[in-house]
Amino acid sequence: MKLNMLGFAVPLFVGFMLLEYLIAKKKKLPYFNLHNSIANVSIGVAERLCDVFAAGMFYYVYDVIQKHYGLFHIQSSAVSIWIILFLLTDFIWYWYHRWGHEINLFWMAHIVHHQSEDYNYTTSARITLLQAVIRTSLWCALPLLGFPAAMVTSLLLVHGLYPFFIHTQLIGKLGVLEYFLVTPSHHRVHHASNEEYLDKNYGDVLIIWDKLFGTFKKEEDTIVIQYGLTKPLKTYSFLWQHFHFAIELWLAIKQERNWKNKAKLVFSKPETIDGTMRSKAESMCKVKQNSNEIDEPLNQYVIWQMAVSLILLFAFLLFEHYLILPIKISFSIALLLTLINCGAIMEQKRWIFLVELLRFIAVAFFSFYSFAFWKLKLLAIFLLLVLILTFYNSLKQLYLNYVYESRFGFN
Repeated sequence: MKLNMLGFAVPLFVGFMLLEYLIAKKKKLPYFNLHNSIANVSIGVAERLCDVFAAGMFYYVYDVIQKHYGLFHIQSSAVSIWIILFLLTDFIWYWYHRWGHEINLFWMAHIVHHQSEDYNYTTSARITLLQAVIRTSLWCALPLLGFPAAMVTSLLLVHGLYPFFIHTQLIGKLGVLEYFLVTPSHHRVHHASNEEYLDKNYGDVLIIWDKLFGTFKKEEDTIVIQYGLTKPLKTYSFLWQHFHFAIELWLAIKQERNWKNKAKLVFSKPETIDGTMRSKAESMCKVKQNSNEIDEPLNQYVIWQMAVSLILLFAFLLFEHYLILPIKISFSIALLLTLINCGAIMEQKRWIFLVELLRFIAVAFFSFYSFAFWKLKLLAIFLLLVLILTFYNSLKQLYLNYVYESRFGFN
């Protein structure tokens, strides 16, 4: 049986998240907010899902570059070669990460990682597909130098594990390790929105690059760290978290009068964008945070969706080699709609019923494509859709009453 062993990363990371939560709860430390955690994990689920389609492509690209354009053809598996590859990988990460904060185009992809006002292991899950594509593209320099695709991808897998464990407040300073490794203490500084901590500590595994290029900042015991963006997003919306800065950047570019200034803005620092673009984007897209408190029954509904999503993601990744492309696509659409649904429920939106309907269609296609009796199934799906559309308003109201228990003012 050919299983994708990377699927076990899902229960592994979720296990560490739960362990951190239980320790923090036992110590009565307010490090976790339920809705922030769900928003964080949702983004991680989406990235893992999309990576199924992107990972193989990058291995192929690396292989082509190394075999046809590599400056050298490195074949040795000596320890020294692996050390050089690790140092180059970490060096490229530093500059990718730094540019992600200093260039609007890259910040558009990276900003999602910094939106959480909590700082725990769930925060590490806030990686978008676009962010992964940008940094993986920069690593094309490695096969261009001559490192084989197998070596590059193997090291990237190991290299990608380390950052997860530095997203925590439970681990203090680590003595001598603080001098050369990126520790939880260093990375807390990086995620801080305090002015004295902004744009510091970009390293991934080694902190030496920050010390070398002047971006290192030590965590001070006297400063209480505030996490998240300097201008908090204040929304749990899965879609808005992904696309708000792209819309803000687009509005700012539209405001510029000539192409030179438009292009300059794309590659300028985020602080060059007028702060009013956020409110203009929110007004244009009718985005606002509901002030009503979310109660326990609603929390349970969202939690169950997320729990089932994580179980299904684990199974999907584990058995992906046995799934044909249409099944992968329909499953992915259904799961992405679930993530959108969870975010919209936490925002108490009325249009969640439409998302449920679209999810039903995606699941129906999944069922239709994977089993026999297709004529009977097609007829059953058609009749169900007719019934839903016929009684759309009544079903919508019943659904909203069930989910929200008629206690909220909907947006």
